[in-house]
Amino acid sequence: MSWKKEQKQMPLISESTGEGGSLATSEQKPVSGFSKLSKEEKIDFIISKFFSGSVKDRDLIKSFWHKNPNLQKTLDEFSENTLTNFVLPFGVAPNVLINDELFCVPMVIEESSVVAAASKAAKFWLDRGGFRTEVVSTTKIGQVHLMAKGLESDLPKLFEKVKESLIASVKPLMTNMEERGGGMLSLELKDLTNREPGYFQLWATFDTCDAMGANFINSVLEGLGKELEAIVEAELGKAAKDNFEVVMAILSNYTPECLVKAWVECPIEKLEEKSLGMDPLHFAQKFFQSVRIAEIDTYRATTHNKGIMNGIDSVILATGNDFRAVEACAHTYAARSGRYKSLTTCSIENGIFRFEISIPLSIGTVGGLTALHPMANFSLDLLGRPSASKLMEVVATIGLAQNFAALRSLVTTGIQKGHMKMHLMNILNHLETSEEEREKAKKHFEDRSISFRAVSDFIGQLRNYQ
Repeated sequence: MSWKKEQKQMPLISESTGEGGSLATSEQKPVSGFSKLSKEEKIDFIISKFFSGSVKDRDLIKSFWHKNPNLQKTLDEFSENTLTNFVLPFGVAPNVLINDELFCVPMVIEESSVVAAASKAAKFWLDRGGFRTEVVSTTKIGQVHLMAKGLESDLPKLFEKVKESLIASVKPLMTNMEERGGGMLSLELKDLTNREPGYFQLWATFDTCDAMGANFINSVLEGLGKELEAIVEAELGKAAKDNFEVVMAILSNYTPECLVKAWVECPIEKLEEKSLGMDPLHFAQKFFQSVRIAEIDTYRATTHNKGIMNGIDSVILATGNDFRAVEACAHTYAARSGRYKSLTTCSIENGIFRFEISIPLSIGTVGGLTALHPMANFSLDLLGRPSASKLMEVVATIGLAQNFAALRSLVTTGIQKGHMKMHLMNILNHLETSEEEREKAKKHFEDRSISFRAVSDFIGQLRNYQ
């Protein structure tokens, strides 16, 4: 179907107003061959069918194209059916002291107060020994899912017999990774027939060094699956092969052994700070109780951990890593006991306050977007070109810092005071205020509650007096 024919088959419900804005169609029909259109043709389709040919909306799309056409081409090829770029703020949290090394940490996030909160927590702990970290393990997991009905006793025996040849069959795929010090660490057959008749897994563990390693792991797993299929037929015969099937071969984003810890600690009296509004022991006790509540109440734990992920995701995005995988893994880890609870813990023992996070982070500093995206490259340069393990430490630290800042606000002034002050600028932008109006608003709301209505009324009053 040609572009012009397809245009004619999707008439608009009304004529263009020239102002832009989404318009419904009188008869929605599927579009065929959209992915084969050029970027300009894709934009033409979207603007003509959903925005009545609005010049304003077409210009909006193109205004976010990068001025460097080669870089824009690279960005376009990160995904499919690309029209333009979606911009998020890139900020930094300075003065983050980790194991006596000072970092300025890149953070990409649109939510008000997240970068400010992490920065404030970093400053608080700067004079109290900073953050300490430890990478416990960097092991990642891959699975080949198998159905072998009727082979429940034969397959385990066969696996033990051919395990070494299975591993040898994928050696060529592991050469480069092994040269860097990584590779497949172990391979076993898991019998899960008690959960599903005939269900087995090839369970492999990997070390992918500084790479996230998804493509490497998946290639090895697919190679193992194909080799095992051939072995089953050769060793057990065609009848056995007919009862054997590789369902799928894929890494797991749950990597509980790819684990990092970060913590802060100091004598309780060193927590003292005028802005707390209470003595340090009272603060430590309230803080401890806030973490304890997140350990026992799933509703609170969900919000508690979301705040942690505000910090973690922002660094993951800034460095070109996969925040969806990190999120999925973190939340699964939070429920590993069978009940979803806090990713952080707190203790007060022998006069020492300690606050800690343990979290699995499967991330990389080479390959993928970390190499192709210029701002991901910039972020890694800013961090001193860290190894994957060092980046795990930085990411966990920002998650802990974010949680500390949030809990500190919750048990002292309340979360809204700081958050809404940061949100004030968003409201003022929405109201299209002048620089003079902004300054007056910031002064007016220094000691007042902030809401959209309150700010809108104040700006309205200013304008009525002019």
